[in-house]
Amino acid sequence: MKKKTGLIIALIAFVFALIIGLFALWLSSKFFSPKESEKISEKETKTRRVSSNIRNLDLISEAESLAVHLPFGNPSEATTENPENYLLINRYMIISYSKSRRVPNWVAWRLTDADIGKMDRVDSFRPDDRIPESWGRVTPFDYTGSGFDRGHLCPSADREGSQAAMDSTFLMTNIAPQTPDLNRGPWEKLESYTRTLARRNQDVYIIAGTYGEIGRIKNKIAIPASFWKILAVLPRGASIDSINENTRVIAVEMPNVKGIKNADWFIYRTTVRDIESKTGYNFFSSLPQNLQDQLETKFDQAID
Repeated sequence: MKKKTGLIIALIAFVFALIIGLFALWLSSKFFSPKESEKISEKETKTRRVSSNIRNLDLISEAESLAVHLPFGNPSEATTENPENYLLINRYMIISYSKSRRVPNWVAWRLTDADIGKMDRVDSFRPDDRIPESWGRVTPFDYTGSGFDRGHLCPSADREGSQAAMDSTFLMTNIAPQTPDLNRGPWEKLESYTRTLARRNQDVYIIAGTYGEIGRIKNKIAIPASFWKILAVLPRGASIDSINENTRVIAVEMPNVKGIKNADWFIYRTTVRDIESKTGYNFFSSLPQNLQDQLETKFDQAID
């Protein structure tokens, strides 16, 4: 009798434990599994994968990054399907990259006073593993002995808000061969002036790029004939919708040559329309055509 009672008790305990286990499993699936609305979309997953090699990156969607750094339109209609106009997106900048030239076509970013810090620069140049290996990833050593600087399009000093932000500027997809005189001369002077604008309570929307070719260095990396940059300057915190015919727009094109280290940046000013005619790009494409015409044909003459 005692043996039979023991078996019954054991069976009851087993059934009770099974019920508890099933109930716990139900609770877990109800409260700890992602709801349908919380699941990561395919596009967001792709964005996270694309940005995977930026250390400590606070990941955002492609749409958010485009809205921050490229609100006036994608000038070359860069996509992830075109190797010569290859779109790379992360939190800190947007890049159009050329497989055959192995340099960026252009880089776009927004600069605010919050992006300017006091971090010490650490030269962490490195390949960008978002580029397929079969393309021949550029390495920092490809520039060694070339006589050219590893020239930033988005400068590290524009991304001192965090270590991750600064690190993103040292990916080789943000770099192109620049003569030391250009890199440390008028190009750097314009970079410094742009940060001055940001410190003066202004937000600056910047797109910088390369044009032409005067040769190649190691790993078939093209040496651009010139570098250009376009800045749209808005009051701090102003909506993109506030841009009008009075908005300050600065456009420059600088030759990639020796002997210009002491030159001022402003002697290389031009118009957006002139840069469009050389590159074939369409800047400010999200704006009405009449406003594009006004902004793209005026020549900035302010000196401050």
